[in-house]
Amino acid sequence: MRRVLVLLTILALASLAGTTQTALIVLNPVNWQPGHLPDGWQVKVNRGTPKIATVREGNSNYLDLKSHDSSFGLEREVDVDPHDAPFLTWKWNVKELPAGGDFRHSKSDDQAAQVLVAFSDKRVLSYIWDTTAPAGTMESASSIPLVHIYAVVCRSGAANLNRWLTESRNLAGDYEKAYGRPAPRVKGIRLQINTQHTGTSAESCFSEVAFRRTPQS
Repeated sequence: MRRVLVLLTILALASLAGTTQTALIVLNPVNWQPGHLPDGWQVKVNRGTPKIATVREGNSNYLDLKSHDSSFGLEREVDVDPHDAPFLTWKWNVKELPAGGDFRHSKSDDQAAQVLVAFSDKRVLSYIWDTTAPAGTMESASSIPLVHIYAVVCRSGAANLNRWLTESRNLAGDYEKAYGRPAPRVKGIRLQINTQHTGTSAESCFSEVAFRRTPQS
């Protein structure tokens, strides 16, 4: 999880627009330009060569990330009050898992897909699709002193490969379970893929990502 340290330094540039807004869509697949990253997102490379494509399929757009012995992601700055918009929702589709990946061990700490959320107190929640760790697992994912990363396994294994799935997490509730205190403001979000520890390959896709006042099914 060392690869997310850069995420902890993000400053706030975007904010929820008005008290009546019900959702802040930070990855909006509407009207993407082919060959261009979505507005507001930047590529962050920890190792290897990133392979990122914006794909048009029918009436929908999505991001496609491919990793081979590499680690990279896309991130953007946000400024969100998780008590005003406590639910984080996203759509993802994993096509290939890193063989032997397991976040619980440093030598196999690879995931096909992660959604990392950085808070103003430099703590991080990491929502992952793991190869091995069971769905529902929630535990610290950092062995580095003063670096606070808490992993939540949303999906595990190959049972749902090649299917678009929608996740809806109570971000404020998960933070309080992880760290035993109310959640501060959210300052950044990252979509991540990595296979550098296992030296294998993985592929995942992401569509809409949003902070919402109510959950999404």
